[in-house]
Amino acid sequence: MNKAFLILLVFVLSSVTIYSQQELSENEKLFITAKVWGFLKYYHPNVAKGEFDWDKKLIELFPKIKKAKTKEDLSIVFSVLIDSLGKIKECRSCTSSNKINYFNKNFNLSWTQDSTIFTSELSENLKHIENNRFHGKSNYVTKNKKASNAILINEKAYQNFDWKDENLRVLSLFRYWNAIEYFFPYKYQMDKNWDRVLKEMIPKFLNPQSEMDYHLAMLEITVNLDDSHAGFNTSLTNDYFGSKYIPAKFTMVDNKAVITSFYNDSLADINDLRIGDVIEKVNGKTVNEILQQKSKFIQGSNTSAKFAYAFNKIFNGATDSIEIEFLRNDKIKGNKIGRYSLDQFKYKKPSTDKWKILENDIGYINLGEVEVSDVSTILEEIKNTKSIIFDLRNYPKFTLPYILNFLNPSAREVLVSIIPDLNYPGKFYWEEPISMGENNNNPYRGKVIVLVNSRTISYAELYAMGLQTVNNSITIGSQTLGADGNVSRTEFIGGFKTGFSGIGVFYPDFTETQRKGVRIDLEVKPTILGIKQGRDEVLEKAIEIANE
Repeated sequence: MNKAFLILLVFVLSSVTIYSQQELSENEKLFITAKVWGFLKYYHPNVAKGEFDWDKKLIELFPKIKKAKTKEDLSIVFSVLIDSLGKIKECRSCTSSNKINYFNKNFNLSWTQDSTIFTSELSENLKHIENNRFHGKSNYVTKNKKASNAILINEKAYQNFDWKDENLRVLSLFRYWNAIEYFFPYKYQMDKNWDRVLKEMIPKFLNPQSEMDYHLAMLEITVNLDDSHAGFNTSLTNDYFGSKYIPAKFTMVDNKAVITSFYNDSLADINDLRIGDVIEKVNGKTVNEILQQKSKFIQGSNTSAKFAYAFNKIFNGATDSIEIEFLRNDKIKGNKIGRYSLDQFKYKKPSTDKWKILENDIGYINLGEVEVSDVSTILEEIKNTKSIIFDLRNYPKFTLPYILNFLNPSAREVLVSIIPDLNYPGKFYWEEPISMGENNNNPYRGKVIVLVNSRTISYAELYAMGLQTVNNSITIGSQTLGADGNVSRTEFIGGFKTGFSGIGVFYPDFTETQRKGVRIDLEVKPTILGIKQGRDEVLEKAIEIANE
């Protein structure tokens, strides 16, 4: 062996040793800890069945994590922890999972075998735990008996939580992050990788400058789900955006905020606001600038959803007035308009027809208003019409099965879903397709027209999917909110509640609905001119199609 080769070999070995012993940052250590702690919570048999105060174990671990410098130090900390949990028996039933039809886009435990993070001994331990994971009734998660989404249980409430408690803030983050990691079916669809989100959020939970910052951090992490079901607000986040409103409602048309209606006509008149006004600027900033500035706080599965949820973040505030610039009759004007508390509006939802028969023998049903008790009467009245327009620009009651029994000659497949496998956390499996309807020798034979838009969410989207099984149906409108499936509830320490879509919903051909929304055959959106003229252009198009 020549001298040059020996020198090179020594250099390489030295480099490897130095690299392996590089110091880890606090953020890196907490990132790794979050993943190991969550994995053990749901996988280790003795932890998952509730033999330990797992929150307390984490808090006791923090000083040791801080003292650890390298991956070797950290692996020793975790190995000692795992040894303290007791032995685990061989899981013979774990191999039965090989026969399950899994949806695997969310699942990834490859990190447990990452040699840049763990020693080989620890990786072997983690793999052993995965292969002999807990099977049975978990102490931390159960399944909704009706919908099969995960229900998170037995989490300590910490009634006297003080936001200044660093340990509890970090614990709260770890709890939430792991709930999503293992039980959110749409994790694979997020714009931002969930590991990356954890890395970015650790400093914000670890070192908030104020209680407001802490609440905004909770809001921000929920926004990262890109899920319209992941709503979150607290009194402090409400204060941040402001609890005073201008007396107008809006919609976005061509990325412009257009006034569509008023909370209070008198206040709108006092402030010289008119339907069809296009708001260009608020306090000197364009609407798009405000949206970009606050985007990390605006929830929603897609752009349509984010626009629908954005208006309190554009126009709300704590002051009694704002300066706006708006376009009216092709002229830019400036105006100072008032802001008001919601109770000052004395707002009452306008009454609307549950159903009616339009000109030329066209039935119209407003599904947001129809009760189950109304269905038989309505269907009897409209059964001989040439077309029926079903308006789903709202949230319907649970009338879908009765409507489909009337429309279809037999049961039709409406959806297929994935549900969490609580015996293999992080994995989801395909359920058999869900069919709706019954044999009907005299189904409705006219056209069925379905109206949808950015107010169509969750059960309304499922309703649209059901109506789309009708042979002679057409769906018109604009993108729905893209959040289908029952909601799983969770909360941050302190009682700050949120949720997420708990089951994955797909069309029977496995086309996704989450984030995309339901299928639309003909896109029709309101125009600024149509809004100004008080027209419902989507309904107008539906009537035109019904008459063809």
